[in-house]
Amino acid sequence: MSSRVTPITKLTAVSSNPSGSGRVYPLTAADHAMGTHSGAVVFYYGENPFGSFILDPMRESLSEVLTLYPTVTGRMSRSPEGNWAVRENDAGVRVTMTKVGATLDEWLRSADAAEEADLAALEDMPEDPYIWSHFRIQINAFEGGGVAIGVSFTHLNADPTSATLLLKAWADTHRGEGVLPPLLTRPTFPSSGDDKEVPTKSTSCYYDNKSKATPCHVKMASVTFKFSNSTISQCLSEIEGHCPDATPFDLLAALFWKRVLHIKGLKNDQNCSLSICTDFRKLFESPLSQRYYFGNALHFSQLSIKPEEMERYELGHVAGLLHCHVQRLAEEEGQIWSTMDWLESRKEKGGKYAPPFQMYGPELTCVSMEHMVNGNEPWMYATKFVRDAKPVHVSCNVGNAEGEGLMMVMPSNEGGQARNVMVMLPEREMAELCEDEAILSLNPTMLLGGSQA
Repeated sequence: MSSRVTPITKLTAVSSNPSGSGRVYPLTAADHAMGTHSGAVVFYYGENPFGSFILDPMRESLSEVLTLYPTVTGRMSRSPEGNWAVRENDAGVRVTMTKVGATLDEWLRSADAAEEADLAALEDMPEDPYIWSHFRIQINAFEGGGVAIGVSFTHLNADPTSATLLLKAWADTHRGEGVLPPLLTRPTFPSSGDDKEVPTKSTSCYYDNKSKATPCHVKMASVTFKFSNSTISQCLSEIEGHCPDATPFDLLAALFWKRVLHIKGLKNDQNCSLSICTDFRKLFESPLSQRYYFGNALHFSQLSIKPEEMERYELGHVAGLLHCHVQRLAEEEGQIWSTMDWLESRKEKGGKYAPPFQMYGPELTCVSMEHMVNGNEPWMYATKFVRDAKPVHVSCNVGNAEGEGLMMVMPSNEGGQARNVMVMLPEREMAELCEDEAILSLNPTMLLGGSQA
């Protein structure tokens, strides 16, 4: 079927104040480990604030913001050791404008994962990326006035949070609000003294197994489940006896973990495991400066439960186990530094980092975006180019995440406890999940469902 997204024009947005410094920003071992993945965020708005863009103040405000982001406008380069870095050269960001042959409401009801990828130019990094724009912005105009802004990037030097905050900085600048420059310096880990965390056996085994896993090529499907504030609040009150401090992530991760395993079928000869992805950028951000770190700040860990326990445990009990696991990560920084040490230890002779491997999977993986909930209005939905005109929906997509499945628990435009859960599963399993009575009993709205090659 032909695409409903038709390109109109392409241009390059450059910094309004080019630096020309040629500074090089080396990428870390953690950045290199993410190299198999690409990423994209798509912001949907009910009205189009752009006008023509080509001669519009929107383009001027973007150029102003890009002055603060040399790692966005630069280009990929190799160090003498063969490692990736971003060279500051003011080459700019590719911007594409398109028109979409559907209204916004029609699109959210009918578009599949492959079509949504057309809104953000999601693509893998080419073998020779030296003139390639590793950040791309796409402005998609729907029939009837809606618009979607897609930001795509290579996961080598950014994560979905970074891309979201880049777009928010652009929106704030367009409204005339001051914007602080991000932190671009890669984090400094604890020195190699006696107090340095030694990589734990569990950390080493988990990441070692991931690095050796065979990529799984299976046709996947994705659907976004939208849960209301009242529903999540009610469910949290029902599991309060098991976990009084449960977050919406704990609840929904537990629910989908149990239901997906039910569909896959529990195997008595192996534990039920879930890889959990959390954000740790607060560890090297200064709360006084209010500046955020721009780059990869994701930590993957694993929680395992015996099959007979997963079968026996109520939803609240599983949510409590998830809560304790995530809380322990937040309180014990050593696990995170241990992971960084393990990744650094894989350097080849001469200092070159080891090849990347699949981080989002191939095992069942759940991503928490709870760090983006700021009071009653999440960062994503505070991205307003026009005052009081917040996005009606925000999607996050990850490339090359095939396998057992990927779930992302994200804020919703309703605010409060409301959450969206993007689920990617093998096609047959997704069809069953969309008819699962335990999930349907919570009356979710389903958006952006379909198949992905």
